[in-house]
Amino acid sequence: MNEFVAGSLPSDAERALYHAILEQGGRVMFREVEAQNAALVLRLIELGLLIHHTEDASLTAVNPRAVSDRLSSELRSAGTRMLVQAEEMPTLLEELTRAYDATPRRVDRSSEVQHVDDFLEIRHRILQVEAECREETLAAQPGGARPAEHFEQSLERTRRQLENGCSIRTIYQPGARLDEATVRYAAQVTELGERIRILSEPFTRLIIFDRRVAVMPASADNSSAAFIEDPAVVSFLVGVFERDWERAERVQWRSVHQEVEGLPVHEQVGRLLAQGLTQRTIAGRMGLSERTVAGHISRLRELYDAETLFQLGWQMRGAEVPSGR
Repeated sequence: MNEFVAGSLPSDAERALYHAILEQGGRVMFREVEAQNAALVLRLIELGLLIHHTEDASLTAVNPRAVSDRLSSELRSAGTRMLVQAEEMPTLLEELTRAYDATPRRVDRSSEVQHVDDFLEIRHRILQVEAECREETLAAQPGGARPAEHFEQSLERTRRQLENGCSIRTIYQPGARLDEATVRYAAQVTELGERIRILSEPFTRLIIFDRRVAVMPASADNSSAAFIEDPAVVSFLVGVFERDWERAERVQWRSVHQEVEGLPVHEQVGRLLAQGLTQRTIAGRMGLSERTVAGHISRLRELYDAETLFQLGWQMRGAEVPSGR
């Protein structure tokens, strides 16, 4: 049976040759057209639009309607075979799936809790579990500004998850609302469908995938992580997240983004300083020189009548930055 795909439709040159044969009554000698372009002739024979009669070396044009019916039948047959293969694919890959599941992870196993101590391995494992997530991701992310260097990759991963039908809910602390890069990222992902709230109380870093796997710190400095698959423990952690989610504040991140973008530079510096960022970090975050940032900090010290940088940061944590006096 001649396999046929959409890319095998007659080319313009092949169509022109077919028309030329029709103009000669639909029957020509092979040698008369072979000289023009043997490849075109052979292609029309392959498609079934020409028949080669070996007894007199002639060519006869075939009704395209008959060819169309045959090719349509072949396409339907090919489509059926592909559907059958699609249904069989999980079975065909079952051996590889079992091998993947049986592959030892480079982690210390303790029942259904896996402890991972290497940062790169933690990230690798999280990406693996995230790729298998199909329904829901719950994330509690304490602290202030999110790492700006991760936003681009995080945005693309979030987009893929949401397009695949996953829902994503995230909790931030109030400091995140003061950072322009974090606010801009939150505005982007909420427009895609993620939901992000602010909780003004301490909580633990936590990510839960499909209510099946929970990831949380296993050390105070976040250098170690615990991957938890025990259903009872995961269910408990989901309850903790849902409790915090209900108490958290809804935020219109697009509006917050517009507000932050419109702030004077010294007020943006003040917001970052209130989060505990250093002068050098603020300069890198805002794309300014350290001298420029130092000038803005000097102005803020005058506005707040603060003698030291520590005193300034301490005072600003409990008040909004004034625009001037």
